[in-house]
Amino acid sequence: MAGSVECTLCPRRCVLANYQRGDCRVRVNVEGRLKTLVFGKACTSHVDPVEKKPLYHFLSGTAIYSLATAGCNLHCKYCQNWEISQVDPEDTRNADLPPEMITAEALAAGCRSVAYTYSEPTIFIEYVLASARHARQHGLRTVLVTAGYINDEPLREVCRWTDAANVDLKALSDSFYRNVCGGRLAPVLRALTTYKEMGVWLEVTNLIVPGLNDTEADVTRLVRWHHNNLGVDTPLHFSRFFPMYKLANLPPTPEATLVMARDLARAEGLRYVYVGNLPEGGANGTYCPRCNAALVERKGFDVVAYRLEDGKCPACGMPIPGIWE
Repeated sequence: MAGSVECTLCPRRCVLANYQRGDCRVRVNVEGRLKTLVFGKACTSHVDPVEKKPLYHFLSGTAIYSLATAGCNLHCKYCQNWEISQVDPEDTRNADLPPEMITAEALAAGCRSVAYTYSEPTIFIEYVLASARHARQHGLRTVLVTAGYINDEPLREVCRWTDAANVDLKALSDSFYRNVCGGRLAPVLRALTTYKEMGVWLEVTNLIVPGLNDTEADVTRLVRWHHNNLGVDTPLHFSRFFPMYKLANLPPTPEATLVMARDLARAEGLRYVYVGNLPEGGANGTYCPRCNAALVERKGFDVVAYRLEDGKCPACGMPIPGIWE
C-alpha cells in the first residue's frame, strides 16, 4: 500500500494508510511517519501502595506514583479500566505531564518508584522510556503493569529501563486470548520469559473468570507452565473477578475457586502464591518457605508487619527473592 507504515511495536503489526490509527487507537501514520498521540498526555495519575499493582516482593510497603494514557492493544471483555483503555485519547480528560514532571511529582509525594499501569504501557512506550530514563537519574525505579503483548525488540529496549513488572497472564489458552481478549497467547509467554532473561523482577497475575478459565485443569496448566518457565520463586497472584464491562452477566469468582487455585499452585511447588480480594487470613502474607515464619503481613494493600532483615528470614536466615528495602 503506497504511503503505508507498519507498526512493529506489538504482534498486531498494524499496516496503516496515511492518517490511519492502529488497533490501539493512539499510534497513527502521519505522512509516512508513525507518531504517538499520547506522549506526555496522562489521562490519570495517582499515588498508590506498591502492593496494589500487585507487587509483593518489590519495595514492599512503599508508595508508587502511577499513571496511564488512553488506549490498549488488547480488548478484554472484562477490562476494569475500559473507560480509558478502550477509547480514543480525544475521549479522555488528559493532563500535560511531561517526563520531568512525573519525576518531580513522584519525589514530592515520597514515592520510591513510578508505575505505568491502569491501561497498557506497551502502546505508549516512547513516553515510558523517556520518563523512565529521567526518573532513574533521580533515584526512582520503574514498574510496568502490563499484559505483555509486545514484540521482542521493543520489549528488550524497555526492559533496560524497567526494574519490576507485573504481567497479567490471562489464561494458558490461545482460544481464551482470541475469544475474550482479541489477542494470542504465544507472544505473552515469550514476553514473560524475556522479562526473566533480562533481569527484571517479575510477578504474575491471573484473574480467574467463572466459566472461562476457572477449572482445575485451567489452573493446573497455567501453574505448571509458570513452574517450568519462570521458576518456583516468581510470585503468582490469583485475582478475583467481579462483573465488569462486557461480562457484567457473570458472577464474582467464588472464594472456594481462589482457594483451589492457591492450593494447586502450592502443590506444584510454587513458593510465593497470593490471592487478591479474599478475606481469609494469610492469603496475602509472605512466609518463609523453609521455616514458615511470617515475614510480611498485609491487610488489604497495607503492610501491617515487616520482619525481613536484609532481605532474609530473621528466623532461619533464608534469602527471600525480591527487591527489598
